[in-house]
Amino acid sequence: MKENKTFYITTTLPYMNAKPHLGHALEFIRADIIARWKKMQGYEVFFNTGADEHGQKIVLASREAGMDVKDYVDKYASEFKNLLPVLGVSSNVNFIRTTDPKHIKTAQEFWQRVERAGFIYKKNYKTKYCVGCESEKTDSDIQEGRCPLHPNLDLEIIEEENYFFKFSKFEEKLISLYENNFIIPEPRLNEIREFVKRGLEDFSISRLKEKMGWGVPVPGDDKHVMYVWFDALTSYISTLGWPDSEEIFKKFWEEGTPTQYCGKDNTRFQGAMWQAMLMAAGLPNSKRIVVNGFVTGDGGVKMSKSLGNVIDPVELVREYGADALRYFVARELSTFEDSPFTEERFKKAYNGNLANGLGNLTSRVMKMAETHLTGPVSLEHEFHKTLESLLENFEIGKAVDHIWGEIKELDAFIQESKPWETKDVEVIKTLVTKLSHIGYSLKPFMPETSDKIIEAIKKNKMPEPLFLRK
Repeated sequence: MKENKTFYITTTLPYMNAKPHLGHALEFIRADIIARWKKMQGYEVFFNTGADEHGQKIVLASREAGMDVKDYVDKYASEFKNLLPVLGVSSNVNFIRTTDPKHIKTAQEFWQRVERAGFIYKKNYKTKYCVGCESEKTDSDIQEGRCPLHPNLDLEIIEEENYFFKFSKFEEKLISLYENNFIIPEPRLNEIREFVKRGLEDFSISRLKEKMGWGVPVPGDDKHVMYVWFDALTSYISTLGWPDSEEIFKKFWEEGTPTQYCGKDNTRFQGAMWQAMLMAAGLPNSKRIVVNGFVTGDGGVKMSKSLGNVIDPVELVREYGADALRYFVARELSTFEDSPFTEERFKKAYNGNLANGLGNLTSRVMKMAETHLTGPVSLEHEFHKTLESLLENFEIGKAVDHIWGEIKELDAFIQESKPWETKDVEVIKTLVTKLSHIGYSLKPFMPETSDKIIEAIKKNKMPEPLFLRK
């Protein structure tokens, strides 16, 4: 049987209520690393991200800014889309907006299929609601009367008639879904499994239009708009043109390996709610959910727009370059757990591992090559099996650690062989070959740096410094 060489990967869609921050950059970069690696393996890759543009939080933010809500989301959607090339994200990434007509059509068709299957009903209810999370909160979710993720926001009490999704009908099916390595890392899989085992409650999937009119209209009921999560989650298939583009959907979702990156605060939405929704609509489930930890500031507090402690990734790139940020996200921030960020820590890693490390090594090797070799060393590249295995399990940090292990070994070999004294051509050729392997291995992680190293070897010239000390 012919191997299916297609791969689908998506980030969560950032919420368009403020500027991009480092947490968004982390998810974009890590998904891009996996997408680039899959392309190197010969896969046809569909890489998706976009803009989540509906919901109460958007309306409140636009009012506070004194802007029309559509102008407001247009502004921030443009900022997020423009951030992608700044981060060195693949040029052919797809950017879906939940205000796109094709997405609205998908969300409404999805609703109708779930409704026809008998999993949507209407009832009166009363609940506590966190505007920051755009989700309902049970007593077990609340600490000291507030949402722990948004402690600066008061919880709202919602009391109205809404449509509900029969989430409670999917406990057994979800538990069966979790029997394989469905969510990475394993602690997040265990968390979501225990959440489902405790029992699921049906959740609201609409809001009254007269109270919050900014959303996708509910089919057949002009008094309601869809709850933002029910609308936004369908973006993962609207981007593939479902239900109209059956060929693309079948190729990348049904027969591919749909993979979703998200933050740990999104695990419940991605790993349980969305999967139950897919089951209700009679569609295949995602293949894998990969969960990042938070980027924290001083004191271990999560960076978030609502707390005002965010870092602007554009400023970091402007000062240090895109590949420096990609390196830091890939190696210095924990792949799956929370990690602290300070600019002091960033600068230390930059100078120690990039300017003094990789950059200095490249200059030393290529200076000797340019001086003592009569021409370029021929290049033959193959991605290391260890890296293949690590990336297959989304262990990005360990993969970059492996490459830096090779950098350390090459530095040690130079010190032992002393080619600047012996001028041994064969030793210098070996150095260039090993540097070439390192350069190729860096391709999905630091594409610009990888290209510079390989180009220098092809020309047998010492390049300009890869990273200037700061």
